[in-house]
Amino acid sequence: MWKKAIEETLTITSRNLENFGEHYPHVSNGDRRYALIENTDWTNGFWSGILWLSYEYSRDSRFREQAVWTVDSFRKRLEDRSYLDHHDIGFLYSLSTKAQWIVEKDHSARELTLQAADVLMERWREASGLIQAWGPEGDSENGGRIIIDCLLNLPLLLWAHEQTGQDAYRRVAELQAFKSRRFLIRGDDSSYHTFYFDQTTGDAIRGGTQQGDKDGSTWTRGQAWGIYGFALCSRYLQNTELLETAKRLARHFIARLPEDHVAYWDFNVPQTPTSPRDSSASAIAACGLLEIADLLQADDPEREWFLDVAVKSMQSLIRNYSTQGEENAEGFINHGSYSVRANVSPDDYTIWGDYFYLEALMRLDQGIPGYWYDR
Repeated sequence: MWKKAIEETLTITSRNLENFGEHYPHVSNGDRRYALIENTDWTNGFWSGILWLSYEYSRDSRFREQAVWTVDSFRKRLEDRSYLDHHDIGFLYSLSTKAQWIVEKDHSARELTLQAADVLMERWREASGLIQAWGPEGDSENGGRIIIDCLLNLPLLLWAHEQTGQDAYRRVAELQAFKSRRFLIRGDDSSYHTFYFDQTTGDAIRGGTQQGDKDGSTWTRGQAWGIYGFALCSRYLQNTELLETAKRLARHFIARLPEDHVAYWDFNVPQTPTSPRDSSASAIAACGLLEIADLLQADDPEREWFLDVAVKSMQSLIRNYSTQGEENAEGFINHGSYSVRANVSPDDYTIWGDYFYLEALMRLDQGIPGYWYDR
């Protein structure tokens, strides 16, 4: 099943090489066609990651050629710096320049990735003890704000520490991970999307959301970021508390899955036949569950349970959500949501959903875990 599904993604990606040209897919808009953008958004790295995974699997030079083109595009973006005023540097550069380093040990790609880590470090605010998610330093709305997505950006800093031995990278990543653990994770193992702090003192103000249904609800993609992000930080930091946090979030996620093992967009909205799903949340969570299982001892009783849920989720994504058999499909999976709350692509392709779907398939079939850490 996994191999057939991977082959289908390669067929779609091969077709998309022509469709996308020198642009990046973002989300679709109800028309089952990807909106194409320049290299200016937080999502651009996922197309690069798909290309590198496709090349690793197939060794088709066409995928490598376009993947290398994206690396050059990310080099130019790093030089320009006008579209890097957020914390999603890890999403962008882990799956592009770091991917090339992991696949080919290209030293120029390694240097670009270290430069990207330095850009992310510039978002550290010592006074409040956090990596600022969005906006310029001192911004009245976002100056003291973190969001759970940042957990997937921290592996860039932890990788940079491994590469250079510079403790500052590890210190910042570790402090951000534990601040996220303390304030973004609620007592019932659900999660806030975002949390606000006083910019001067670092005092906690309140939890909130940008994408979820309400401030107190649980946006499922945010919960999935937490599952995978805490597991990855645990791998780098060899920290059992962070692994336990990933497991807590995973149990909460699993307990609220509907019968077909693919999440709705928010755990606290009514689950009806017309409620939007978020296939991307389940693809991300599947990668996180596989990462957790890989970190657990073989005799840990939960290991097989996490693996079983990941497999069932992926089987459902293939059977019920994938675009297999759909003529000229550009995405791998249907029914992803960007922002249901804002009515922005609430039931569409999402390029991150496609990336994590392929990454999970590659983990299951090839044992290849994407580009979050050196293998």
